[in-house]
Amino acid sequence: MFKFKANMFRGDRFFKEHSHESSFQKGDLKYVILDLLKDKPRHGYEIIRELEEMSHGLYTPSPGAVYPTLQMLEEMGYAEAAERDGKKIYTITEKGLKFLDERKDSADEVRSHMKHRWSFKNIGKMAMMMKEYHALEHLLSQVLRSQDAEKMKRVRQVLSDSYKEIEAIMAE
Repeated sequence: MFKFKANMFRGDRFFKEHSHESSFQKGDLKYVILDLLKDKPRHGYEIIRELEEMSHGLYTPSPGAVYPTLQMLEEMGYAEAAERDGKKIYTITEKGLKFLDERKDSADEVRSHMKHRWSFKNIGKMAMMMKEYHALEHLLSQVLRSQDAEKMKRVRQVLSDSYKEIEAIMAE
């Protein structure tokens, strides 16, 4: 039968990707954030949306990853924050630019990893697959709300069979 991973049901979405945070190695997010701040000052939510866009929707960093990293960068003197319209806007400092320059190899490696991980030979096919995925997610939420035990049992079997088929494709 279909085996669910313990953290598969994070948040309020039924099948949210279970490894969002694995898009980066520990400590890599600081390079990405500083790189984004190098382009222009931003607030935390803007950084989250930019990373989501850069990854074509495959990665949405949690506020619990972004905001502590911004705070750390500020404490280290690599970024500074100013309050505007009730939001903290972060700007890279000279010290932050120097840090990026001194660790150019590490920053370049993170950028290369992102480019490799988030590039697609055919983005159209991926977009269609994600469209189907979200349509299935919507349909499954309707099944769960129906609370029809027989339908739920049949749908669970279909999901289990589909999972096994996809797992076999991935193993090829």
